[in-house]
Amino acid sequence: MTRRILIAAIAAVSPLWIGRALAADLPTPQNILDRFIEVTGGKAVYEARKTEIVKGTVEVAAVGLKGSVESYYQEPGKYYTSMDLAGVGKFESGLIDGVAWENSVLQGPRIKTGEEKAQAVREAAMNIPYRWHDLFAKAETVGEENVDGQPCYKVVMTPAQGNPVTMFFEEKSGLMIKTSVVAASQLGDIPSETISKEYKNFGGILEPSKITGKAAGQELAFTIESVQANQEIPPERFALPEGVKALLARQAKESDAKKN
Repeated sequence: MTRRILIAAIAAVSPLWIGRALAADLPTPQNILDRFIEVTGGKAVYEARKTEIVKGTVEVAAVGLKGSVESYYQEPGKYYTSMDLAGVGKFESGLIDGVAWENSVLQGPRIKTGEEKAQAVREAAMNIPYRWHDLFAKAETVGEENVDGQPCYKVVMTPAQGNPVTMFFEEKSGLMIKTSVVAASQLGDIPSETISKEYKNFGGILEPSKITGKAAGQELAFTIESVQANQEIPPERFALPEGVKALLARQAKESDAKKN
């Protein structure tokens, strides 16, 4: 009887031992991110980068749409991006003075709040892998998974507010080739993912030149044509559009009316 109990006990706890052994063999998130920083340019290059201007093209093949994309980043906390689709119009979003906003030909101006704002603040940050401690409450290496046939470490980054972001780093190259998240939006939570390919040297940092994004049943293909680092960006580039200013003024007026 004692022997049977012992065998049963070993059988019960063996999966725990195996799981702990596997977890112990995985590199820590910090080691994975440190390697990514090193293979893409090194800490000194990331520390020196204070502004970034990204330009490229976008294609929505399923509906035959093409257009241009421009993004501007400036530390601390300034961001602007626009996507101009031929035959449709412009979609803009940005972050300035703590205001996260968007403005589109389809829905007009809008102010982001709550989880959607917190998500926008993270997305607007420069050098996310280098500054992850500032943007996420914790990180965990949760396992290994193949992406396009390549073994990857799977790292889950959990922010203080909002949904976790899962990043996949190639074990061989150290490059991040996939991210997935349940993104907050005005329509509710939307599962989305991006696949990054063809890393190129842009201003001393390796960055993907081809990015495929999938969300809400749509697939967008981005081609990055240029990345300019540490270029002066005119302040008006980050200025709020008139429609967003008007919306903020109306919200402030309504808030004052409620107080009185």
